[in-house]
Amino acid sequence: MTLLQSLDLVLKDPRYLIPIIIWSLIWKGIALWKCGRNNQLRWFVVLLVVNTIGLLEIVYIVWFQGNRKKTVKQSLTKT
Repeated sequence: MTLLQSLDLVLKDPRYLIPIIIWSLIWKGIALWKCGRNNQLRWFVVLLVVNTIGLLEIVYIVWFQGNRKKTVKQSLTKT
């Protein structure tokens, strides 16, 4: 089976498409929530507009979300 045949099968049969959509929405929701909490507007816009089936969202969560614990500790020590 070629790549085009596989893609055609996924697009025609909802049994394959629905899990991909659910996977993507879960990761997108988590990543957007973390962007909002960390005040990272640029990442928020990119993740909102670009659809990568969860891949860019996972990359953001693993490497680019920033360390929230440090931010909370710094804000507590400033007051």
